[in-house]
Amino acid sequence: MDARVKAGIWVSMALRLSDMAGRSAAVLRKGDPDSGGVLCVLRGREGLVVLSQIRDAEGRPAWLRATGNGPVDQAAADAYVERQVRRDPDLWVLEFDAPDLKPPFEGRLL
Repeated sequence: MDARVKAGIWVSMALRLSDMAGRSAAVLRKGDPDSGGVLCVLRGREGLVVLSQIRDAEGRPAWLRATGNGPVDQAAADAYVERQVRRDPDLWVLEFDAPDLKPPFEGRLL
């Protein structure tokens, strides 16, 4: 099993990678700095995609397109984020400028 990085450290890394790529990024909601999960909202030309941090069957880190394969509108993305935050109050929510709907960090998308 992979070593787990504290959420606050991972968030700092993702924001830095976005900055290095010339993309704006913001923390919309701070979660638990040690063990919080992460949602990433990607704001593209055609809409938004919300990525949810998960582990695959072998325990490896991955990202799930939580709002589906295609982009959604702001209301749908907000509703998804709100539901997840109600379930997990330790959740971090980040937003990235992503015209191509790809995150500024490496990760396996499911």
